[in-house]
Amino acid sequence: MICIFSTNFLYPQRVDALSDSKQFVLDAWTMVNEGFYDPEKFDEIQWKRIRQKTLQKQIETSEQAYSAIEEMLRPLDDPYTRILRPKDYKLLRSSNFGSEINGVGLQLGEDETNNKVKVISTLAGSPAEEAGIISGDLIDKVDGIPSEELGLANTASKLRGESGTKVLVEITSSTGEIKEIDLERRSVDLRPVRTKRLRDDSHTIGYLRITQFSESVPKKIEEALEELKEKEVEGIILDLRNNSGGLVSSGIAVADSFLSTKPVVETKDRNGIKDAIISQEETSFDGPMVTLVNKGTASASEILAGSLQDNGRSLLMGEQTYGKGLIQSLKSLGEESGIAITVASYLTPKGNNIQGRGITPDKLLDLPDATDYGTTEDKWVRNAEIFLGSLLENNQDLETTNELIYKNLEA
Repeated sequence: MICIFSTNFLYPQRVDALSDSKQFVLDAWTMVNEGFYDPEKFDEIQWKRIRQKTLQKQIETSEQAYSAIEEMLRPLDDPYTRILRPKDYKLLRSSNFGSEINGVGLQLGEDETNNKVKVISTLAGSPAEEAGIISGDLIDKVDGIPSEELGLANTASKLRGESGTKVLVEITSSTGEIKEIDLERRSVDLRPVRTKRLRDDSHTIGYLRITQFSESVPKKIEEALEELKEKEVEGIILDLRNNSGGLVSSGIAVADSFLSTKPVVETKDRNGIKDAIISQEETSFDGPMVTLVNKGTASASEILAGSLQDNGRSLLMGEQTYGKGLIQSLKSLGEESGIAITVASYLTPKGNNIQGRGITPDKLLDLPDATDYGTTEDKWVRNAEIFLGSLLENNQDLETTNELIYKNLEA
């Protein structure tokens, strides 16, 4: 029997007669009804009628309730608004608040052109990365089941599991090559913040990589910046490549480390109300910096990159970013399951909507992406070093030196 999420919602009088399982479904409907960012969609799909038709069905078990909610949410045509079964809810919370997760290390999104599931990025040191899966690859099947049939949430769920178990994945690469890969799940160390010092004959530069935005990241960034300042770095390379997001609040908090009383992001809620979020006055690092982004840079990392670019704080280098400009709220549904609801969209400080578009870097890099980020073989980092070196040599601000820097960058 499903444990019911306690609410103060007021329902029609006949709701008292609902079974626990149907009440569970109704709780999910109500949460979406009160939070979903696009209420005009409700009229388009006859949302109230969907509720009535759903509650007329036979719903007696937990699995029937979950399936009913999935079917109910499908007409919203939003893969990010979804029911999370106990296993998925636990894993999502552990990735947002913990330090490791069991699975193959894929961050996924939906390809709007064919309804297949697309790889946003791979986690460093994961089975997926070691197998050569890269951003932009399409997930055709998981254990023989098409991703179009599974949907985004269920595809992600089937890829997770106990360490040592295997999953067969069929993938189509960006070149059209189809291949089957047998991946063994294991515990993946998320290590969301990584740092090192880069030195050449003239300057000392800090390298700071964020792989995802979990709850612990803002504090870890503060510690990393303090460590780099002790090493007397003159500039910083912020690496957001293959960072598919995480907690939006974490990304906004990291912006505070680099921006002083500047707009970070503008959110737009279901009522069309825009709310600008301003960074705090005190910063942790105010020296020159450059930010690396690629097509695996998404969501919270796009918020951070967009705020740095629009405020002239950092030049962006790399590839067009992924383009996820929607914000989800994660709510408990019962004691063990949850529901993710898209509650708002966001705009960059200059009002740019990146949903489905992404952010265009100031300097596009037509270079192969590195297999091991931050190493001496990483040409993207080398380009960033050249930029920062020129900036330091000329002792000028970012805006006045951009033209000069571009001429000095490697092809």
